Amino acid sequence: MNADVKILLSDEERQPVECWTRVMGYFRPVSQFNNGKKSEYSERKWFEESKSVPMCQCSCGNDC
Repeated sequence: MNADVKILLSDEERQPVECWTRVMGYFRPVSQFNNGKKSEYSERKWFEESKSVPMCQCSCGNDC
């Protein structure tokens, strides 16, 4: 497949994307959440591992 090919769609051809997330151990579409769960979902913070793992304290540049 050629990576240089761009497909352009008109607004009438587009479809909404359904977002799923894990709730209480199983996956559900966010569109089916009740108002309280939707509010809780919007307040979630994204986890970034690089910010949580302490970097090496020496000057070697490795993950000691």
